[in-house]
Amino acid sequence: MTTATTAPKAGRKVPGWARSFGPQIIAALVAGLLLGLWARSMGEPAEGQANWLTQTLTTIGASYVSLLKAAVAPLIFTAVVSSVANLRAVSNAARLAWQTLLWFAITAFISVLIGIGLGVALRPGATDAPTAPAEYSGKTGDWWAFLTGLIPSNFLGLEAVTKTADTGALTTSVGFNVLQILVIAIAVGIAALKLGKPAEPFLALNASALAVIQKVLWWIIRIAPIGTVGLIGKAVATYGWDTIGSLGMFTVSVYAGLALVLFVVYPVLARSHGLSVRQWFSGAWPAIQLAFVSRSSMGTLPLTQRVTERNLGVPRAYASFAAPLGSTTKMDGCASIYPAVAAIFVAQFFGVQLDFIDYLLIVVVSVLGSAATAGTTGATVMLTLTLSTLGLPLEGVGLLLAIDPILDMGRTAVNVAGQTLVPTIVAKRQGILDTSLYNARRTTEPFADDAADASVADDGAELAAARA
Repeated sequence: MTTATTAPKAGRKVPGWARSFGPQIIAALVAGLLLGLWARSMGEPAEGQANWLTQTLTTIGASYVSLLKAAVAPLIFTAVVSSVANLRAVSNAARLAWQTLLWFAITAFISVLIGIGLGVALRPGATDAPTAPAEYSGKTGDWWAFLTGLIPSNFLGLEAVTKTADTGALTTSVGFNVLQILVIAIAVGIAALKLGKPAEPFLALNASALAVIQKVLWWIIRIAPIGTVGLIGKAVATYGWDTIGSLGMFTVSVYAGLALVLFVVYPVLARSHGLSVRQWFSGAWPAIQLAFVSRSSMGTLPLTQRVTERNLGVPRAYASFAAPLGSTTKMDGCASIYPAVAAIFVAQFFGVQLDFIDYLLIVVVSVLGSAATAGTTGATVMLTLTLSTLGLPLEGVGLLLAIDPILDMGRTAVNVAGQTLVPTIVAKRQGILDTSLYNARRTTEPFADDAADASVADDGAELAAARA
């Protein structure tokens, strides 16, 4: 007697596009928007606490950003030490650093001119807006504090921050100073190079640690759609459309400036250097869209660095130097467009007439001021620095805080876009850009498991063999 057997039915394969990072983020954006609208329609409980759905979305979003930021410190240290060691294999290392800073300044200059032009043309401060500014008690830009802040207070660049909670209790949290970590990593990398052969085991260990950290980062990046649902949902549930409408013309002015830089200025710069605009967008887009939903250049840094290397063809030794530097000082959205439009808005709102010298000061502060505010709340501190320089009422900062999270999404996306473009331009100008990789079809994820990941662990060994 024979028993008939039937072959198991093959399960339906998930379409390739659905497994791709981009469509997953877009789907998460839609889901977050719908959940945010649902949470907002539920209203607030009687005791004034957020409803359960808003609290859930807030927790999901905040937890994901915390995961991203937790990986930043070890990534910066290991990547910068490796980059300093590997820069020996890159010709004209000093010229690369100078060219990077120069192009940071050039793009910031263009961006602030666009911001001033839109502020003068659209007159956002002449429209109706709330008349009761929110209280602002933040920091102002301080060049002396910036210079002294470069000196590490401890080896890990850690700093304690004490805040007053809503309940009145004091809470202390430990963070890290990115600029201090950069200083420490650069010093350690240079010291390792000076020591020579005795430092080879350390450099090999550092390269191996970098590979491990990037593997963990890949896991974090892959769950970005979940974090996106929480971040977008929380923003919609908390602020809704009414907040945007209350300062509508200002919001339109800022986003118009951001769009001009992202979709006009950057493509023109890329094209003028013989680079395909489509390839740049497709290569940088994973980092740009993550920056939009996370609102954190530092949190996006791991992906920014990876797409700059993997998709855009910038050598790892240079990208691991330029990306961390750009994440702290390359802020065309936060430090150029936004403070220019916002300063003009505040002047118009309070009836202050600006002259040519005032506009010139806005340009100078925007081009140079991002360094003085690096590692802090960039946009808010840059606005405070600009208003203080012009002698405008600081109450204007509080006036704009209500819509800051909404504006911050677009600002951060432009920041990160510029952080990928400038190293690509500099690499192209210096003849070290891998054009075949830049022009290649985008078939893999930035952190996908392949031979390129394994090569990171071999960097230290290769460096040791080359010097043996």
